[in-house]
Parts: sequence; structure tokens; C-alpha cells
Amino acid sequence: MNVVLDTNVLVSAMLSPGRKAYNILQSVFFGDFQIVFDARIMDEYEKVLRYKKFGFNEDDIADVLSPIREYGLQILAHPLRDSKFNDETDRKFLEVAKSAKAVLVTGNLKHFPEDPSIMSVSDFHASFLG
Repeated sequence: MNVVLDTNVLVSAMLSPGRKAYNILQSVFFGDFQIVFDARIMDEYEKVLRYKKFGFNEDDIADVLSPIREYGLQILAHPLRDSKFNDETDRKFLEVAKSAKAVLVTGNLKHFPEDPSIMSVSDFHASFLG
């Protein structure tokens, strides 16, 4: 199954080892799910994980981003024109998910239009990692 992980899922995974977001990321790294991204998403991952407020060091960031780059599927997404977003910077995640026929996993459902391909961390975890 293809998955797109919102940046907040990576941040949560890194801040809270052993919790649901961490388990999802580990499942991606173990090959249970295929992570899909595009250049815009990777740019956001790089930028956000380097925010000083999180305190992640370069080794920690590399431990997360290197396997995504190496084993993930990078695509060129088709634009979505008819969806409304509370935060337009989140549009890229749904564009990639729709283009790759993937599930988008996010900690902020309210940022996205209602769509069956978008799941909360808790719902994804319960449905696929139970």
C-alpha cells in the first residue's frame, strides 16, 4: 500500500518514539508500506525537521530522510484544482496521494478537505497496525 506522510507525522515520530506516528514510520522503514513523495514534500520535510524548536540533530534527520529518499517512491503529482484547503501549503500532500493512489496520513485532518483517502494517525494505526 502506498502512503503519504504529512510532515507532522514525521515530527511526531521523532519526538515520541514508541507511539503511533513512530510505529507508522517504522512500518514504512520495514517495507510494510511504500512511502510516496515529491520534491515539494521532501523540501518541506528538510525545512521543518531543521526547525530549532524541535532540536533534532543532523544524524537524527538523516536517519529519517535517507531511507525515505532511498526506498521511497518519488513522483510528479497532478495538480488538484477543485479541492479547498484551510492551508494551501498542505495541497501538495493530497496531490501526491491522489496521483499515487495512496493513503495520506496526517495529524491535522482539519487542514484537509473531507476525503476517504485521508486518515488520521490514530485511524491509520488502528486499521493497519492494530
